[in-house]
Amino acid sequence: MDRYEPVRQSIADIIPADWDDGSLGPLLVRLAWHASGTYDRKTGRGGSNGATMRFEPESTDEANNGLDWAREYLEPVKDKHPWISYADLWTLAGVVAIRAMGGPEVPWRPGRRDVDASQVQEIDVPKPGLLPDAAQGSEHLRQVFYRMGFSDREIVALSGAHTLGRCHPCRTGYTGVWTSQPTRFTNQYFVLLSTVQWTRKQWDGLEQYQDPEDRFMMLPTDMALIHDPQFAVFVRMYADDQALFFRDFAAAYGKLLELGVPFGCPAHGGAREQNPIEP
Repeated sequence: MDRYEPVRQSIADIIPADWDDGSLGPLLVRLAWHASGTYDRKTGRGGSNGATMRFEPESTDEANNGLDWAREYLEPVKDKHPWISYADLWTLAGVVAIRAMGGPEVPWRPGRRDVDASQVQEIDVPKPGLLPDAAQGSEHLRQVFYRMGFSDREIVALSGAHTLGRCHPCRTGYTGVWTSQPTRFTNQYFVLLSTVQWTRKQWDGLEQYQDPEDRFMMLPTDMALIHDPQFAVFVRMYADDQALFFRDFAAAYGKLLELGVPFGCPAHGGAREQNPIEP
């Protein structure tokens, strides 16, 4: 039996929890995403290898608010399977959560290693500002994702993770849900984004957008996907074809989780090279 199968099961067992909408799933997807999304392909720094979110300044980055809860919820799994690295555990948790919520099987392989506290002074712990800022537009999205090596199509596919979860003012400054099923992985995010008449929400918080009934919300980065002509092509494609979205998301998310990971093979030279999803 695959030695990681019991770990997968232990992760699946903790997903139903007294958390938002009764599931840790969206939080685990976000943990894996944010642990990986600091990668810079020009320098080879950042990414999921090392599990550096355990240390400052990455752990206190405002973009990672609330992810300390995700890491704490995974501690019993780590205690049960102490041989697995945190870096592998966090990324595997995102993969298991996607599948548990009805999404695609994301390719994943082990091999990430943790750095310990004694090594922190010798490495560059990712600094704040490397993850997407929800208040920005399409130029910012391209700057962040191109730095990691993603195409426009992959940017939109990865943005589909917003079909999950909700925002809390105390954590992000935003409020509300993107879809009617925040613990089910579907293409509803793209359907709503491309068909609803979104207007700016009148409230005391940060800039965000609402549907006419104020049931759902979108962030400025979400709106950028439909306002930018190149991004909008893929938004409509995924709204029309959930199977296509699942396929592209699985490939892009799997690629994201491997950024900066050598897997013990010098020939890789860092992250495994993958061709971007073509238009």
